[in-house]
Amino acid sequence: MRKRLGIISFFVIIFIAFIVIWNYSYQQGLEEAYTPIIETPTGKYIPSESGVFRRFDDAGLGYANIPVDENHQRTLKDYYDNRAYPGAPPSIPHPVKKERSLGGNTCIQCHQNGGFVEKFNAYAPVTPHPEMVNCRQCHVTKNTNTTFKEFAFAKAQPPKVGEGINNALSGSPPMIPHQLQMRENCISCHAGPSAPKEIRVTHPERINCRQCHLPSVIEQVDHNVFSRQTNYDE
Repeated sequence: MRKRLGIISFFVIIFIAFIVIWNYSYQQGLEEAYTPIIETPTGKYIPSESGVFRRFDDAGLGYANIPVDENHQRTLKDYYDNRAYPGAPPSIPHPVKKERSLGGNTCIQCHQNGGFVEKFNAYAPVTPHPEMVNCRQCHVTKNTNTTFKEFAFAKAQPPKVGEGINNALSGSPPMIPHQLQMRENCISCHAGPSAPKEIRVTHPERINCRQCHLPSVIEQVDHNVFSRQTNYDE
């Protein structure tokens, strides 16, 4: 009898622990994604930036010394054509073997430090987050350029680039027109031979980008619960 009570008690404890852990995970999942910003006496900074700077201490200067390959430049149009909408994770424009979809022997072999890939005759873009090895959790393969049925979705227009468009004042450094979450490493998109030529920075060796370039922050407001309007007669 005592042994039976012990087994029952064990399973009850396991069940309660499962409920507690599941509830915590569920509540965390309800929180809106954000970029944490820590305030210090010297200003504000994103915690993950420090790791970015350590990882690219010498790469910034290395990017500055890389000659431009005129025959393999990526344009800003190509950059956005590979995304469902501005800010979305880029799709994978080449075949991917299913058994190679996770871990250090897959995507980051080419995308951690970039470089020219003979097979695709292009430069591999550098990922801003090589520590996240489950790449296909966000990045999906592009299987078709057409849709099965017409729809009314209109693709949002990306931020414009050019002198005076994103500048707070004439001649001042342009502001950052997009969110920084998952894109804290600026030079992964703005430096190197894989960077779109329209947004390639002229001084990648200055890796503390936010010392001069400030985010153009749009405050988020709370919205009411969404309810779909129907034409059904009650």
